[in-house]
Amino acid sequence: MRESPPDILCIGSVLWDIIGRSSLHMHLGSDVPGRIERLPGGVAMNIAMTLRRFGLRPAILTALGRDSQGNDLIETARVLGVDCDYLYRSDDLPTDRYMAIEGANGLIAAIADAHSLEAAGDKILTPLSDGRLGTVEAPWEGPVALDGNLTEALLSQIAHSPLFAKSDLRVAPASPGKAERLTPLLAHPRATLYVNLEEAGILCQRNFKSAHEAAEGLLARGARRVLVTDGGRAAADGCATAGDVIASAPPAVLVTRVTGAGDTFMAAHLVAERRGSSRDKALEHALIAAARYVSGELAT
Repeated sequence: MRESPPDILCIGSVLWDIIGRSSLHMHLGSDVPGRIERLPGGVAMNIAMTLRRFGLRPAILTALGRDSQGNDLIETARVLGVDCDYLYRSDDLPTDRYMAIEGANGLIAAIADAHSLEAAGDKILTPLSDGRLGTVEAPWEGPVALDGNLTEALLSQIAHSPLFAKSDLRVAPASPGKAERLTPLLAHPRATLYVNLEEAGILCQRNFKSAHEAAEGLLARGARRVLVTDGGRAAADGCATAGDVIASAPPAVLVTRVTGAGDTFMAAHLVAERRGSSRDKALEHALIAAARYVSGELAT
């Protein structure tokens, strides 16, 4: 029997990141020396790993194949302290993968192969209804980190599901290309959205000049709470309840990696608020954690 439930559920993409990094500036067609790594990744996994480093006990709800890559990923995740007891394993779907190329000038290109997660659909949510983590009558009441690699249909289902009626939903798109999938959750009364400037523009169907302006735009669209980042420029926290938008600039650092920075920001912000930090302090803490991450340090 389990001693206690996890502190937080991370729902979405868990896969292998295959990342090629070079210290040189790159452009289309570049062929340069660098390093290639295979690391546990995916938005949900990145958030879970960061939460674990902050001392929380996260569990992941995702889909993995019953293949060697899935076995390796579960073993690695458990060593890192991430609870894998509730994930769905498929007999006929492969474990998903993500491939990215990064240079000194940032992310050059990336391809996310998350088709198995999409194909699994609401099977990954079964522990929330079968009594292991909750039921319709007694839904999960803790925080949930939800990522946009789920299909729009499943995200819409979650937005209206009684299984999430008492959850503290923290939502992040997987990429600008999937930002529109979050539309069903935009006005959810218990959702906090974490987006970058481009993603905010996609959700609002307009261009913004700053994170502050983007946060105002999302609140006008009905969002309850939004966090908007803009790379090395000021980030913003917009809250409909407080009726305002606050902003803060991240510390300047040398960028050595990009993939996972937004997930680190989200996890750090969630933890800071869980510890009772004010909005401005939580925003500052998240920006510092993300800056340390992109500079090559572990978020602490």
